[in-house]
This record gives sequence, C-alpha cells and structure tokens, in this order.
Amino acid sequence: MRFVVDENMPLLSEFFGDLGEIVHLPGRAISRADLLAADALLVRSVTRVDRGLLEGTAVRFVGTATIGTDHIDKAGLAALGITVASAPGCNARAVGEYVATVLATLADEQGWQPQQRTLGVIGLGNTGCQVMRLAAVLGFRVLGCDPFVSVPGIEMRTFTELLAEADIVSLHVPLTSTGPHPTHHLFGAGQLASLRSGSILINSSRGEVVDNPALEHLLQRRPEALTVVLDVWEGEPTVRPGLLERVRFGTPHVAGYSQEGKWRGTEMIYRAFCAAKGMAPRHSLSGLLPSSALLQPLTASSDAPVSRVLRDILQQACPLRRDDAALRASVPGPDPAAAFDALRKSYPSRREFTAHAVALPAAHPASAVLAALGFQQV
Repeated sequence: MRFVVDENMPLLSEFFGDLGEIVHLPGRAISRADLLAADALLVRSVTRVDRGLLEGTAVRFVGTATIGTDHIDKAGLAALGITVASAPGCNARAVGEYVATVLATLADEQGWQPQQRTLGVIGLGNTGCQVMRLAAVLGFRVLGCDPFVSVPGIEMRTFTELLAEADIVSLHVPLTSTGPHPTHHLFGAGQLASLRSGSILINSSRGEVVDNPALEHLLQRRPEALTVVLDVWEGEPTVRPGLLERVRFGTPHVAGYSQEGKWRGTEMIYRAFCAAKGMAPRHSLSGLLPSSALLQPLTASSDAPVSRVLRDILQQACPLRRDDAALRASVPGPDPAAAFDALRKSYPSRREFTAHAVALPAAHPASAVLAALGFQQV
C-alpha cells in the first residue's frame, strides 16, 4: 500500500509503517499528481480534499487527524466510493487547556476573579464540553449554547440570551455554510456589536466563524469594547496585520497542538483505516508512547496571589505569550503566510497538564485547583 501523508502528523511510521510505503508531503502542497498511485491520504486541516483532488486516483481512504471536517468534501468523496474518517475529540483536551490558560491570564491581567464572571460556550461537542469542565474548575459560572444538543447539568441559553448574559464568549463550533444553523460569520458586525461592552471573545474553532474585517473595524472604532483572543483566522494562513495588532493574544492555529492530541489523532485514523480494510489493529497508542515519567516540575512563587500562581503555572504548560510573540514577529516578514505554516510545522512539543508536576506546598490555595485541572503534586 502507498500512503500520502501530511508531514506534520506524528507516529505515522509507528502506526502505518508495516502496512506499506509512506510519502511525507507539506499539507498545503499535496496535489492530484501525488495521489495517482496512492491507496490512502492522511491529512490535517490545511489540505482541501475534494472530488477534483481525488477523482481518477487510486485513493480509497481519506483520514483527517482533526476534529473538524470542513476541509473534506464528504459528499463528493462518497460519490467516488472513498471512505472518510476523522478524529473527533482527539485534541479537545488541548483546546480546553488553551482556553483555561487564556482565562487565567486575563483574570490576573485585568484584576478580576473567575467567580465574578460568566463564561458562555457556543458549541457543546467534545471541545466545548472540555472547556466548560476546566472553566468550572477555575471557578467560572458557565452557560452553554448549542441548537443541536443539551448537556445535563449545564445552564443552556439561546444564542441571543447568551450574548446578553455572558461576560466571556468562547467559540467551539464546526464551520458550516448551510443548514438551519450555519456558522460561517456566526459573529458578523451585528453580533459583535451586541456583545456586552468590555466583554471577552475567544475563537479557537475556525477563523471564518468570525467576520474578521468586521471585528477589525469594531476594534478600530471602539478598542475598549472587546478583549479578543484568536487562535484561528479568516483566510489562514494569511493573517490581517491590523486585526493581529488589536487582539490581546493571537496564535497560529495551535490551540489543539498538544503532543497527546496529535498522537490520539493518528491512532484514531489508524484504527479507522484498519476497520475499513477489515484488519485487526496491531498497534496502540499506549504501546508507542514515550515514558510516562512526569516532566520537570513547574514552579511559581508561593507568595504570589492565587491568580498569579495559576497564570504562571498554566502559561508554563501552555505558553500563550510565547506563541503570541512568535506570530507577531512573523507577520512583518517577506512571506507571512509561509511563516504562519512554519510556526505550526516547527511548533515546540507541548504536553497536556497531566504530564506536568507542580512544586507548590499542598496547603497552598492554588494547589487544589491545579490538581483538579490535572496537574500532579510533588
């Protein structure tokens, strides 16, 4: 068998190596010519996979190691008899930790306590529910909004109600353009203007869910209206410089880029491939992972306020400020789009909270919160 794969996917040789030849290519550069003799195509979100790419090729399986499938023309591929598999939930924990880090950082910077704020989560799939759980651990009151599901124990609101009530809005919806509840430009000029003055908007779903020109225009006219954090951008890998200049934190679509999330994504499409071919899986993630020993303990000043301790520990595990600085440094360069992709390709290893120990006294008021977030105590 011949597998054409996005070069940024990990553990491909470990999972697929004994099944055939693996051809590693940049995700945005994969072409029809590369696929003429391929049996399977394994991608991430940057590769647009449609009928035009695959018609006339030997490909009969497409796996995307991502939660979203808006880059896959599922109907077109089904018409060609091609099996499509994705990895729902693979990086939900990573995105949840990214949002938790944003929340802890802004709480400390802006001088408020989580108990004083209401977080509204739009989209209650795997990722949205993970965000809600971690935010509740931090002390936020949490509201949910999703026209397709209702989560037991969660205060549900309509879209309009949530915008009127939430101090912070975090987006976790798929990108859709049709159906009764399309999400393309879910936040256009009108919806952005309806957010409470001084509120916080976080988008780590898909860039096109927020109308980026409208958001930039609002922040130009009323910079005090919103604090904005964007991990995803309309028109990626191109980022609007004027918008990046006005958001509090901007990162290059890496919220879900934990090592564990990437590993899970590869394992999930491997298992889907085996199922499609009627084969028993021969490999498992638990047998391929590196040693489970905890990383070097994270530290913070035990004399600092709890908000500062939480901010510092979470920033060490999920380096929001580092990623923001890297994106801002890349935009003035000669090819910002290529720099955006390079930041993702060379993204330093980021482990999830459960891989970290924290060196704080057990009696410290932040210790119980950090333990509930998944950190180990030393």
